Amino acid sequence: MTHQNKYPKIPLAQSLLEICKNKGVKHIVISPGSRNAPLTIGFASNSFFKCYSIADERCAAFFALGLAQQLNELVAVVCTSGSAVLNYYPAVAEAFYSQIPLVIISTDRPHDKIDIGDGQTIRQENVFANHIINSANLTELASEENDIAIQYALQLALSQKGPVHINVPFEEPLYETTTEILVQPKCIQFNTPKEKTFVLKEEYISKWNTSKKKLILVGESKPNAIEQTIIDELAEDNSVVIMIEKTSNLHHASFVANIDTVITPFKSDDFEYFKPDILLTFGGMVVSKRIKAFLRKYKSNEHWHVDTLRAYNTYGCLTKHFEVDIQTFLEQILANKILIETDYNTKMQEIIHLRKTKSKTYMENIPFSDFKVFDAIIKKLPKGCQLQVSNSSAIRYLQLLDIDESITVFCNRGTSGIDGSTSTAIGAAVASNRQTVFITGDISFFYDSNALWNSYVPKNFKIILVNNGGGGIFRILPGHEENEVFNTFFETSHVLDASHLAKMFHFNYQCCTNFEELENNFITFINDNNMPSLLEIKTPEKLNDKILLDYFKNLK
Repeated sequence: MTHQNKYPKIPLAQSLLEICKNKGVKHIVISPGSRNAPLTIGFASNSFFKCYSIADERCAAFFALGLAQQLNELVAVVCTSGSAVLNYYPAVAEAFYSQIPLVIISTDRPHDKIDIGDGQTIRQENVFANHIINSANLTELASEENDIAIQYALQLALSQKGPVHINVPFEEPLYETTTEILVQPKCIQFNTPKEKTFVLKEEYISKWNTSKKKLILVGESKPNAIEQTIIDELAEDNSVVIMIEKTSNLHHASFVANIDTVITPFKSDDFEYFKPDILLTFGGMVVSKRIKAFLRKYKSNEHWHVDTLRAYNTYGCLTKHFEVDIQTFLEQILANKILIETDYNTKMQEIIHLRKTKSKTYMENIPFSDFKVFDAIIKKLPKGCQLQVSNSSAIRYLQLLDIDESITVFCNRGTSGIDGSTSTAIGAAVASNRQTVFITGDISFFYDSNALWNSYVPKNFKIILVNNGGGGIFRILPGHEENEVFNTFFETSHVLDASHLAKMFHFNYQCCTNFEELENNFITFINDNNMPSLLEIKTPEKLNDKILLDYFKNLK
């Protein structure tokens, strides 16, 4: 017996479903509700779509973000009317700044029900106006205008790499179904600008070849953004220093892979010497506050940013945005390169060696603490895994440590929020066929604990929770005072642990409070893939800031 697809009777719902199918929007994350029933029925009853049910809309949107992060394709989230759509906003902002194609489909009351005191109604049209690529506000009846608006939004989400919002008003009845398609939306191909052949002008080649100090700074990037032969050739040029963030997913022995470790001890003479003639940047957001402070104070003569879409004037000296992919740009730079005599990178390599020696000695002698724990677990991570990292302290500690080249690193650095890190990591784990490990701090983990409330967590998904009893990063920031206001309203001190959450959401749970327990439990934690696992490592609350600050002092 052949299976017949079930469709909602509402023509507008059918149009949206057919267009999503035609445009290849396969992954649909749905939060339960009544107003979105026509779409829920249509998506879930059609075998083309892969549907996920996640009740908490904020978690659902970040889960979808994690899917899109890994799949590099459109992923949709669908919700009911009212406040539901507002819970998508943190993920929308993250998608906007991280250039991730997320499709927000909110269902709405008819226009004549808005602002008359009807239940579960808010002003949903253009609700994401400040952080959206496109808003498609549909009318209630199926029409060519609606079809165009939907397809235009989907096209922009892909071409502009960002979130779009499709607001769909439905009148009751909502649950009626049919086996017949009542609409045939016309497939529209929008004119897109023809890809221009990129040729790097002679003036930029000349500037590059005559500059003795060229600093390349790489932010968040997808793995394999640049071929290794290009990386190796760049590394041989003594006029080039390359600084990378862990989220850059680039690797080379000569790169400055621990930026803060290298530049924090600099004196004014060092900063003056390493001030670049040309600053070349690519990739997404940069974690290191110290490199931002350095480049804003010691401005380069030229700042070139390479990105097909956007360029931020992060350092106050942007002179040129090259709208091309970084591989093409560097190929043309290297095809025309002329090596110049300079000791720019030689001096940097001497500093890197000195810092590594001092770091190693310091790390060997510190007690059980956040820093020591991060150092230990990074060394123990399985090769080839995907590493997802929460914001705040977790990503900052990772920046200071060396990580195996086979491990890819992801973090929500678009807005740097703690609000959806766990949900994103689980979505990414679902989309990836690699072992996924998520490292998080306690405040971020408890904040997003509803992330564990879904049926899709892979059995080999691992959470490493470093619990120091509060927001430890605030002890490192300026303004720390040991008093009730600080402890309550900044650090948010607590005595929570994750054991009951792990039990409720069916995670294997282990807890460590010292090195011996960490050594004994870690191998079992990594190798047991019968169900998702959570390893909670409890570290001291009031020792971590001193250990980290002393680390930078000892580098001098």
